[in-house]
Amino acid sequence: TGTQLGEPLQGHADWVNSVAFSPDGTRLVSGSYDKTLRIWDTRTGTQIGEPLQGHDQNVNSVAFSPDGARIVSGSWDKTLRTWDARTGTQLGEPLQGHTDWVNSVAFSPDGTRIVSGSDDGTLRIWDARTTTQIGEPLQGHTDWVNSVAFSPDGTRIVSGSYDETLRIWDVRTGTQIGEPLQGHTHWVDSVAFSPDGTRIVSGSYDKTLRTWDARSGTRIGEPLQGHDHNVNSVAFSPDGTRIVSGSNDKTLRIWEARTGTQFSEPLQSHAHNVTS
Repeated sequence: TGTQLGEPLQGHADWVNSVAFSPDGTRLVSGSYDKTLRIWDTRTGTQIGEPLQGHDQNVNSVAFSPDGARIVSGSWDKTLRTWDARTGTQLGEPLQGHTDWVNSVAFSPDGTRIVSGSDDGTLRIWDARTTTQIGEPLQGHTDWVNSVAFSPDGTRIVSGSYDETLRIWDVRTGTQIGEPLQGHTHWVDSVAFSPDGTRIVSGSYDKTLRTWDARSGTRIGEPLQGHDHNVNSVAFSPDGTRIVSGSNDKTLRIWEARTGTQFSEPLQSHAHNVTS
């Protein structure tokens, strides 16, 4: 129906940049410019425990591990941090290596790896257990890396960048697969694989979404048009039939993934940019 469930979840003292559900759907984690993460009960909308504190600057990206036991966060302080999702305590030392802001983080489907994308133009892969970097940085983008995601089988990573391209990477070798995916006319802000791994969706500052064949890297159909401002965040539904997008036009929009048509009226309620 597109209606809001309950009251807004309030507690952060600054912009909320990233949100993610736990795998069982009972909790939500959020990351904010107030330098903290917070965990929420999705049934009641109440905060669980105290804010997760440790980052020295804005928290840009958050993600749950596939088993729901851990959370990873990336920050303007150039580090990633991992947290116990039950107690909210930091696990080990910060993951250090990036030389600029960390914009996006994700767990691999089996929970053994973490990938990060940074303003330093690189992606890095980390061992989720030891929190050590695996191999060399993944290099190829010529500008900030804004968004990263694992394929459902964990063999590939897709990244989106301020260089207006997407790139696909081999997780095992760290090498780029094929040519950059080109078509957007402005920064690529968000990328995601479909649940079956055959398609990729991207959202851009050019106000459009685009879908791509994940194997060949070719564009599928026409751009998805409707937003009046930057598209900040995109995601597939679990069955792969729908896409949701959030924008600086303060709306969310739902799209039919096969045809690219808008599924319903824009979801309106937010009073500012929708970032995640």
